[in-house]
Amino acid sequence: MSSSDKSQAKSKETVFVEHRMGANGLEKVILRELRGFSAEVYLYGGQVTSWKNELGEELLFVSSKAIFKPPKAIRGGIPVCFPQFSNNGSLEQHGFARKRLWTVDPDPPPLSTANTSRAFIDLILKNSEEDAKIWPHRYEFRLRISLGPQGDLMLTSRIRNTNTDGKPFSFTFAYLTHLQVTDISEVRVEGLETIDYLDNLQNRQRFTEQGDALTFESEVDRVYLRTPTKIAVIDHERKRTYVVKKDGLPDAVVWNPWDKKSKAMPDLGDKDYLRMICVQAACVEKPITLKPGEEWKGRQQITAVRSSYCSGQLDPQRYFSMAIRTE
Repeated sequence: MSSSDKSQAKSKETVFVEHRMGANGLEKVILRELRGFSAEVYLYGGQVTSWKNELGEELLFVSSKAIFKPPKAIRGGIPVCFPQFSNNGSLEQHGFARKRLWTVDPDPPPLSTANTSRAFIDLILKNSEEDAKIWPHRYEFRLRISLGPQGDLMLTSRIRNTNTDGKPFSFTFAYLTHLQVTDISEVRVEGLETIDYLDNLQNRQRFTEQGDALTFESEVDRVYLRTPTKIAVIDHERKRTYVVKKDGLPDAVVWNPWDKKSKAMPDLGDKDYLRMICVQAACVEKPITLKPGEEWKGRQQITAVRSSYCSGQLDPQRYFSMAIRTE
C-alpha cells in the first residue's frame, strides 16, 4: 500500500470528534487529528481536561484528587474563569462558568478555509435564573475548542451582551491553564522579562520582573500586566517547550501553590505541585465592558515543541514545517 493510500485509510478510520461518557456519567467530547494528537473536553465547565501529543503523552495537568462531580470545579486542565477571575469581586472565586453545564452548538459556523483540517467543538453557555441571582445580566458565551493538524490546542471565546434593559456589564477573564511538567524546579518561563506584575502573595503590590526568566523555588501567584502575545514555558528535564500565544487577553497569570498550600487543598495531591505550572492568558487589571449587542473575543493557542528553545527564538509554525519536511 502506498503512503497516500495508508494516509487515506487512516483518515477513514479516525473519528475526529467523538462523544463519550466520562467520570461519574459526565458527558465529554474527544477531539483527534491524524498525527495522533488528541484533546478531551467535559461539557461540565466547558473544560479541557486532557491534551496529548502524537506519542500519547499527556501535556495538561489534572490533579490526582480531582473531583468530577458537580457542583465542585474540576481541578486541572483548562477551566474558564468568567465573569470574574480570582476572588477580587462580589462573585465566587473564578466566577461560575467553570461550574455550569455547557451545551454543544448543533450548527456551528464553519472553520476558515485555512483551518479546515482542525477537529473542533463549539460550546455555548447562556444566562440562567440561577446566574441572575448573583450576576443580573443576560449574555451569550461561545467557546470553540480546536485541535490543529500539528497538534496545537486553541480556545476561542466570544462573549456577547444580550441585555434587553440597555445596561452594559463588565467582567474579568482567564483560561486557567495547567501545564504538566516533569519537575517544577527545572522549569523556566520566558517572555515576561521587565514586565510589571501584581503579587497576590503581597496584597497585590506592584513590582517589575527583574530576572531574564521566571524560575520556581516557592509559591508563586502573580498577574503580569500588558504582556507580550507569546510566552514560553520550558521544561528542561523533559526537553519540551510550551508556547502560549494569546490575542485579546493583555495579561498573564503565573501560579504554583507549592507544598504548604497543596496540602491545604483537598482536591490537590500533596506532591502534585511538582508536576504542574499554571500560565494563563487573562484579562484581569482592566475589566472588559460590553454595551448591549457588543461582543468581545479572546483566544489562546498552546503549542508543545520537543526541544528547549527560548521565547525569542521560537516560531512554532516554522518549527513544525521543518519537522514535517524531515519526517
